[in-house]
Amino acid sequence: MRQVNMVRLDLSTGKAEKTRDCVAEEVPLQISLNDVYMFVIWCSPSQFKELAVGYLLVEEILESVDEIESVSSDEKEYKCQLKLKANVDLDERMKNSRRSTRIIPLIKASTLPYQHDEKIPIVKSQLKVKAQVILDAMNQINSLAKGFKETGGLHDSAIVKANGTIVAFSEDVGRHNTVDKVIGQAALNKEDFSQCFMIITGRVPGDMIYKAAKVGLPIVASVAAVLNSGISSAEKANIALVGFVRGKRMNVYTGAERILL
Repeated sequence: MRQVNMVRLDLSTGKAEKTRDCVAEEVPLQISLNDVYMFVIWCSPSQFKELAVGYLLVEEILESVDEIESVSSDEKEYKCQLKLKANVDLDERMKNSRRSTRIIPLIKASTLPYQHDEKIPIVKSQLKVKAQVILDAMNQINSLAKGFKETGGLHDSAIVKANGTIVAFSEDVGRHNTVDKVIGQAALNKEDFSQCFMIITGRVPGDMIYKAAKVGLPIVASVAAVLNSGISSAEKANIALVGFVRGKRMNVYTGAERILL
């Protein structure tokens, strides 16, 4: 977070007050792979390793964290360097990765709500979770969201076990970044994704569900709305998709058998 000067206008009283405010900060994280490939993700200045690892996993450049020989980050220079083991054909991985799939050329556009539905992995987990556990988890991340409380400009995500234990938490200016971060954190800690669910605070489109399916998360829940692409992808991936988790209510759009009253 960064402190900035501002003028607060109160139209009800006609007053203008000079004051200071906390705003969310984003920086260009430079990620390098084997000193050969390099790309930049704009993100909050934290959890660089987790963001890099999670991004590489969900974009199918990494198959497992066991393929990483070393990873280091420089918090001041906004850099993260990863070196993969010699048996990983990085050139081939980069050719087949999902990078830039949010940009879909018109000539290749699909009539599906989300273009990559036909390639989405099917989650085979048998996990079922009590609705109250999901509500409690949402309340927990609300209490952890210090950056959001100070700035109002951050998204939050968490990976949670079926008993309600939070095993990964992240805040970031980008909702996709928070998902990559918690997936990376949980993967580095060798968590069993099939026995966990994911909580997020942003809207849920199809590509967010793809990230969950790629690592085998069977439930995705959000305080916000879900999109039709998210529902389509969740149905195909066998993922329970829950939206508007607020107060004592929630909307279960797919996989209702996974959510227990």
